[in-house]
Amino acid sequence: MLDAIKKNILLEVADLHEIPEGAYNIRANGEMEARNTTANIDIVNKTDVSGIDIYIKEGTKKESVHIPVIISESGIKETVYNDFHVGRDADVVIIAGCGIHNCGDQDSTHDGIHRFFLEEGAHVKYVEKHYGDGDGNGKRVFNPVTEVTMAEGSSLEMEMVQIKGVDSTVRKSTVKMASNSRLLVRERLMTHGEQTAISDYVVELNGEGASADVVSRSVAKDNSYQKFDSEIIGNGPCTGHTECDAIIMDNAKVVAVPSLTANNIDASLIHEAAIGKIAGEQLTKLMTLGLSEAEAEEQIINGFLK
Repeated sequence: MLDAIKKNILLEVADLHEIPEGAYNIRANGEMEARNTTANIDIVNKTDVSGIDIYIKEGTKKESVHIPVIISESGIKETVYNDFHVGRDADVVIIAGCGIHNCGDQDSTHDGIHRFFLEEGAHVKYVEKHYGDGDGNGKRVFNPVTEVTMAEGSSLEMEMVQIKGVDSTVRKSTVKMASNSRLLVRERLMTHGEQTAISDYVVELNGEGASADVVSRSVAKDNSYQKFDSEIIGNGPCTGHTECDAIIMDNAKVVAVPSLTANNIDASLIHEAAIGKIAGEQLTKLMTLGLSEAEAEEQIINGFLK
């Protein structure tokens, strides 16, 4: 049964007030807490490593899969392998949030390796939220790996969110794209205190008409550190764009390394990067409306990360 702490994490990482409808697999403290399958979506335990295979049938429409992970005990360290097999012309939403509540002195770590195999014409919206809380000295650590193989005409929207409480994260994503496939990535990230966050994207556009748009928005506060690496590789007639916009505050450090490689004369690739502090006129304008400086900063940050 889900206690109050687990329910709060479930709400934060998956926007769920209760057990969802449709297909789901809820993992808590290293064990399966609850599972449900549907006629079109099956979830099967792996036999060689810890994790699951999710099979989505050809032509499945308007269905969702929730696979949240909850850690509420200090000292848990786990690596989980989840594979998503998405059938031809399917159109689904996958919610894969992970939250750590650590009130102890030992670090808690979740390393999730997610592999996606999208067949021809499949469309997936994938939402991954990371969240941490708890008043212990133990760290909350996430190291997600996402590996994607996209067939002709498939599309993937990735929403990658980390706003609060994560002490350390290294996020690695690799995508291999066939003809006329489409990738859209929107990353939102905030760090504070002594936190560190590294995001590493490598996207290969291997077929004619493939397109990718990888955008990160982040805020770095206090003494935190962020690094954004994004490599777009055009191996055929394709279009690619990567962008990093960051607000830097206090004594934080932000590094942006966008990279483009064109291996075809008809590869059209663009990169952009901007790092800066909150503009003084923005603060002044909001403070004239009665907000304190801290309230004005919070409102600007919230709007920036939407």
